[in-house]
Amino acid sequence: MVTKVQVLDWLRATADVLAENSQYLTQLDAAIGDGDHGINMDRGMKKVMTQLPTVQDKDIGSILKATGMALVSSVGGAGGPLYGTLFMRAGTAVSGKEVLSAEDLAKLLQEGVNGVVERGRAQLGDKTMVDALSPAAEAFKKSVNDGQDLTEGLRMAVEAAEQGMKATIPLIAHKGRASYLGERSKDHQDPGATSSYLILKTLLDTCLKTAS
Repeated sequence: MVTKVQVLDWLRATADVLAENSQYLTQLDAAIGDGDHGINMDRGMKKVMTQLPTVQDKDIGSILKATGMALVSSVGGAGGPLYGTLFMRAGTAVSGKEVLSAEDLAKLLQEGVNGVVERGRAQLGDKTMVDALSPAAEAFKKSVNDGQDLTEGLRMAVEAAEQGMKATIPLIAHKGRASYLGERSKDHQDPGATSSYLILKTLLDTCLKTAS
């Protein structure tokens, strides 16, 4: 199970992790984008932190939807709508829940990915955040179907996200600002896939920390 307290701890930890990695993400984005991804994600999560006290007593779905709305309102470029949609669709998938089972988390991840795909019209191999998120959702779902526990499923999801993130390096971008570069977008790791991996890894780390 993932509790509401763990979800709140995850969001707070994510704000810290994205702040710590702001410069790194911005460097990745400077090579193939606008050079502001790290700055934008840090700003977005700081906005989430200001909103969290107003929703922390609500259900997990409401907390995630509020997170998404805060990101939409504060993150510049395509990141706001995409990450906002990720969290809002994830929240809708677990509306009213006070705790999440492995099956709930599988639904949350898949619906979040579906929202990003629909919003950004990106597919696997387009060199976007989908390249990290989609394999992660699939790996988690497979783990749950195989009868593994939630923490092991998250390990598998994070591993898949990391592989997907690294697999963006040789790709040519087909979406977003990076797509304007054509062949020159090769040999660079996608910043959106990287921040998505960091968010998922922080969820795993939070669950492991509270379980120990």
